[in-house]
Amino acid sequence: MRIASSLFLIALGAILRFAVTRSVNGLNLHVVGVVLMIVGLVGLIVTVALAGSRRRTDVRYRRDGVTYVEPGPGVDPYA
Repeated sequence: MRIASSLFLIALGAILRFAVTRSVNGLNLHVVGVVLMIVGLVGLIVTVALAGSRRRTDVRYRRDGVTYVEPGPGVDPYA
């Protein structure tokens, strides 16, 4: 789940929870809104956590045509 879809779920859940006054038989729209907000919040937290932990590498091209991939920070190149 990406950031935009997480924010969409949070917004949709807030609309169902706080703005909708109609009722549907057999379905509590306020509870559905709360569930959507929780799912969106969990998706947002997971997305931000995974984006921060991605391994970054720098690719450098040498003049002789060989590609060299420089390891990211915290990676031992001799291991």
